Amino acid sequence: MAKIIVYSTPTCPYCVQVKGYFKSHNLEFTDYNVAENQEKAQEMINKTGQMGVPVIDIDGAMIIGFNKPEIDRLLGL
Repeated sequence: MAKIIVYSTPTCPYCVQVKGYFKSHNLEFTDYNVAENQEKAQEMINKTGQMGVPVIDIDGAMIIGFNKPEIDRLLGL
């Protein structure tokens, strides 16, 4: 099973969508609220150079935004 990390905020509609998408496929993921967790926010920026959310890490492959085709490709969906 792929290791999935989602960097998100509670007010981001695309964050809600991507987490719902993973749940609908019964995929486990770790969610970091970067609005509250500055350490994880910095980790996200260090990995991608991006400050916008969602940022998704699938086994080290970084996806910016809810890019469903790329998520499906990486997860073999």
